[in-house]
Amino acid sequence: MAVDRGTPNAEATAAERAGEPLLTVEAVDAFYGDAQALWGVTLKVGPGEVVALIGANGAGKTTTLRVISGLMRPEAGSVTMLGRRLDRLSPHEIVEAGVAQVPEGRRLFPLMTVRENLEMGAYGRQARARRRETMDDVFAMFPVLKERREQLAGTLSGGEQQMVAIGRGLMARPRLLMFDEPSLGLAPKLVRGIFETVTAIRDTGVAVLLVEQNVPQSLAICDRAFVLENGRTTLSGTGRELLANERVKTAYMGL
Repeated sequence: MAVDRGTPNAEATAAERAGEPLLTVEAVDAFYGDAQALWGVTLKVGPGEVVALIGANGAGKTTTLRVISGLMRPEAGSVTMLGRRLDRLSPHEIVEAGVAQVPEGRRLFPLMTVRENLEMGAYGRQARARRRETMDDVFAMFPVLKERREQLAGTLSGGEQQMVAIGRGLMARPRLLMFDEPSLGLAPKLVRGIFETVTAIRDTGVAVLLVEQNVPQSLAICDRAFVLENGRTTLSGTGRELLANERVKTAYMGL
């Protein structure tokens, strides 16, 4: 699947030429009411990278994704994409800017067909204009969905539903696709397929920000990773470096 960059603004074009990160989250604080959830969270995703965000339950991983996607406003800090401030945009404007998310639990429309669920992903103007082409790309990646395109999404298996959720994210033709626990509840054989899909998406040029409970596998396929603890970024490095880190082994891999 080719990455549709649409018509980038002058700032984005200059940033890409300068080799700047695709996404930069800088010193972000976020709150749920009076309760602070993120404390100065900082991370970067480069073009065409898989970046893993790891941490225990409640560490702030999903909150970070919510801030990036515009579902939460940071109280401090910034989120930028190729020089453009995302934290000042509405969620649909952020999707139009090139960020899509595959949510935890898939969140499909169960009484709509596979095709209709996929079409819902092509919400933005640019994505809508190339909807047919993108759907063909999704069917090439997940042939079983083409066979079941007129089947109600709620009647699919868990693995097939996850394919629809990923395909729906790709229908937005994003530059960055965020995954929130994509292997949750799937059998081990299907989990392997999810990680192969993440790698395949990266190989098309789409960057991936991955939140995933399977830490060893996430670190094995990612280019870089960040560790969140109690809402703070405490550690970062390449996937290989963090796989070898004794602190990560003890805390997140049971070694």
